[in-house]
Amino acid sequence: MKHEVLVLGAGIVGTCTALHLVLRGHSVTLVDRREPGAETSYGNAGLIQREAIEPVAFPRDFPTLSRAALKRGAKISYHLDALPGTAPELARYWKNSRPTAYARIAQVHARLIAHCLSEHEALIDRAGARELVARNGFRFVYRQQATMERAIARAQRLAREGGVRHAVEDPEALAAAEPALKLRLAGAVHWLDPWSVNNPGELVKRYAALFAQLGGRFVKGDAASLRQTETGWRVRTVDGEIDGEHAVLALGPWSKEVVRAQGYRLPLFAIRGYHRHYRGGEAPRTPMLDADGGFMLSPMQQGVRITTGAEFARMNARSTPVQLGRAERLARELLDLPEAVEQDPWRGARPCSADMLPLVGPAPRHRGLWFNFGHAHQGFTLGPVSGRLLAEMIDGSEPVVDPWPYAPARFG
Repeated sequence: MKHEVLVLGAGIVGTCTALHLVLRGHSVTLVDRREPGAETSYGNAGLIQREAIEPVAFPRDFPTLSRAALKRGAKISYHLDALPGTAPELARYWKNSRPTAYARIAQVHARLIAHCLSEHEALIDRAGARELVARNGFRFVYRQQATMERAIARAQRLAREGGVRHAVEDPEALAAAEPALKLRLAGAVHWLDPWSVNNPGELVKRYAALFAQLGGRFVKGDAASLRQTETGWRVRTVDGEIDGEHAVLALGPWSKEVVRAQGYRLPLFAIRGYHRHYRGGEAPRTPMLDADGGFMLSPMQQGVRITTGAEFARMNARSTPVQLGRAERLARELLDLPEAVEQDPWRGARPCSADMLPLVGPAPRHRGLWFNFGHAHQGFTLGPVSGRLLAEMIDGSEPVVDPWPYAPARFG
């Protein structure tokens, strides 16, 4: 049976959901207040992280926690007035980061990650976007020998347990592989399987263009206007009110407020981040994470993109890019970055759940309402596979993975 479906949110997750539904013959309207790929999907580090079989856990060691509490370094910052509002979710996140719970969560997370390359590849080929993608992995680089040694042990474990490939590079090998580096580092772990995208927002636009070519419709509208009708769901757009038998909420960090309006209290929180581009110097050959510094360096079409760690703040609070300033100072130790492209840094937010897993599946109490959000750091990586998974559930076809571990109903 073919359906009329509204997909709210034109980031990587919503666009891929809409695209997979159209590929299965459904009539789909994709709705967003902005053009596809213009929000969080534009601002990420551009990585399709096949190595990320373990989600990012809450830090449990005292040195990391104390540095975060004192706002030292570039990894973590926060607004004090935002912490009470996220305390219950962060407490659950902390609890789920305990070794036993985390091992189970990582196992479930890895099932989606296993399909990230193949699902992106199918859409990249159909969308004619190969020139945006490099398939030479990316590096975690280390300033300190102690953190380098711990990283090697972890990489060896992930290779045994998850089959992800890596190469260890000593200081000489790293310097030869990345001649733009000015500082002698302890070394790097080069993850070989991931792909990088030199304009992630453009890749989402290519997916959206393919969606339109296949008969899908994009229209600007207000997701907050969504309401249930006798026959399904209705949303207000610039073209008037549009109806669908089904509605998919794929609004990333804005999902919490929209699902709250439908009566759901889900343990979701957003973490903000910043980026800025720099031109004029030699770029790294692959993206690299300065693991000790806590920031990413990615060669992009716009220049070298510095992407910061996590900032805990209210979604619409004023920008406080102190992490970016710290990251820039550290990055200039590594690379020649003479010119900032933007006057003001970009700011975005990642949608997180308290158990580190996305919510993909039917809303527990509303017929025809579906959720696809909460991907945290891996929305860009998992957009195509989670979009396929949700489309298969709506379609009634066999799902690519068992959907029940990601069901929204797990939160009651």
